[in-house]
Amino acid sequence: MRSIRLLTFAGGMVVLMLPACEHGHSQEHEAEHPHHTIVVTSPIHKDVVVTQQYVCQIRARQHIEIRALEEGYLEEISFQEGQLVKQGDVLFKILPLIYKARLDAELAEVRLAQIEYENTKRLYEHKPPVVSAQEVALYEAKLAKAKAKAALAEAELSFTIIRAPFDGIVDRQYRQKGNLVSKEDLLTTLSDTRVMWVYFNVPEARYLEYMSGAGKYYGAQQVELVLANGSKFPEKGTIAAIGGQFNNETGNVVFRADFPNPNRLLRHGQTGNVLLHQRLHDALVIPQRATFEILEKRYVFVVDENHVVHQREITVDHELDDIFVIKKGLNVQDKIVLEGVRQVQDGQRIEYEYRPPQEVLQHLKFHAE
Repeated sequence: MRSIRLLTFAGGMVVLMLPACEHGHSQEHEAEHPHHTIVVTSPIHKDVVVTQQYVCQIRARQHIEIRALEEGYLEEISFQEGQLVKQGDVLFKILPLIYKARLDAELAEVRLAQIEYENTKRLYEHKPPVVSAQEVALYEAKLAKAKAKAALAEAELSFTIIRAPFDGIVDRQYRQKGNLVSKEDLLTTLSDTRVMWVYFNVPEARYLEYMSGAGKYYGAQQVELVLANGSKFPEKGTIAAIGGQFNNETGNVVFRADFPNPNRLLRHGQTGNVLLHQRLHDALVIPQRATFEILEKRYVFVVDENHVVHQREITVDHELDDIFVIKKGLNVQDKIVLEGVRQVQDGQRIEYEYRPPQEVLQHLKFHAE
């Protein structure tokens, strides 16, 4: 039992004195450092959907240039820019006066040649014949030549009326009514946008993965399109074609995905991003936060049967939101540090808490440290 001493000083002041503790110093509590439990888990085989994103160019299934085939003044423009037209609709008319007059002249030559041929033929059929068979053949050839020239004049006249060759959307008017146009002048363009062709470049490694789908991948291929404003196009696409050769400079090959475009939202020349989804069967996955980087290489801490930590390099095949798909460096028998990666060192012996990977994957929230 400890005693209390009272000391009285002049003036009546009383001082209460407490004895020193048994160890010779006042009783103080040392600050306790919080203890962080090191958590260990294992890789696990799991079916995952991996997504690659590629910049793409959007093209109409049919996109053609409408040009003038004959010279003349534009007499009529029968559409508005951006209008949907049907096959056979008249788009332009070129003033046909010259071509109509030329056709009339050639048809008159046909009638004249026809009369000459028929008269010569009757003379040949007269008994006895008045003309020779060679003369009949000559006039017959003259008639054929006249008909050919008339057909050419008729075709030239038809070229003054320019019609839509298929259903589509017309672009801007490059020539206005009254302009003098010459042969090969560009008048407008026409795009069939019912189905859009979306082109994107795929690296050789990803191409080989895609082509080996019978073994490594399964399930239907899913292709999504992200538009310039970040929204997803409502229709899903399918891979329809792969280019015949690689680009030697980039190491890429061209893929084409076809997207139905029932509401004509997509137009020729747009850009976006293609999301290529593939289901990966029995992929080896680990949480991202179990990894760390040194000089652009990625590592994990593996714990052996003696609880000793070893640093090991890994190769990541795919990166998802919270997990890595591992290509090389780990197997399901390994134990890796999940929480406390920054508290341990290579060669250190640790005590840890083990959590099954199924439980860990259900509570992932963070990326790698």
